[in-house]
Amino acid sequence: MIGLGTIINTAAIILGGLSGMLFGKKITKRFQDTLTSAIAVCTLFIGIAGTLQEMFTVVNGELSSAGTMMMIGCFALGALTGEALNLEKRMETFGEWLKRKTKSDSDTLFVDGFVTASLTVCIGAMAVVGAIKDGLTGDYSILAAKAVLDLIIIVIMTASLGKGCIFSAIPVAVFQGVITLLARLIEPIMTETALSYLSLTGSMLIFCVGVNLLWGKKIKVANLLPTIVFAVIWALIEGLIKQ
Repeated sequence: MIGLGTIINTAAIILGGLSGMLFGKKITKRFQDTLTSAIAVCTLFIGIAGTLQEMFTVVNGELSSAGTMMMIGCFALGALTGEALNLEKRMETFGEWLKRKTKSDSDTLFVDGFVTASLTVCIGAMAVVGAIKDGLTGDYSILAAKAVLDLIIIVIMTASLGKGCIFSAIPVAVFQGVITLLARLIEPIMTETALSYLSLTGSMLIFCVGVNLLWGKKIKVANLLPTIVFAVIWALIEGLIKQ
């Protein structure tokens, strides 16, 4: 069944969120704060590991780096585009709407939880590659693996940041669902280089999410989201130049 991977992933996030709410009610704020710091550190290192994996390779026994110009150029273009579209504000506005609709006005962390969790579970090559494979062949194995990871992440995030994290299931369902439906159009674009660049920039954005979790909102991560689109475009232009 095409689309089953996204359904499983969405269900896992909702289950993780509900479990996190039950768990969160049983721990005091002191423990919740420590839990937030713990998930922030983990998020930082997930981002660092993914970035280093794509940037550095061993060639003839020597460590070499690649993608520096792409990274700088795409982040600059992505930041300008995201700021012009004001994506951060749009996500927060949607979060505020969800907050009103769910009668969660007393939950001061609702919007932050929604935005942070959404960015954490949406960004990354697994979401794109998994959705494409699901759309082309019905192979949902990558998204099923992602679902397990997301479930664990959302349990911890919901326990510390509140029920706003549960609603990260909405952008995941939309993002992965659209890619699944358009899989045949997207597949030729997602070359090996494009996936590498997407993974690199996506990992850097995950690192930024960790920074915000640990030190407060220092970076408008949503306004940097167009970076991953420019990373794919950069790879396509490189491919055309090399032909």
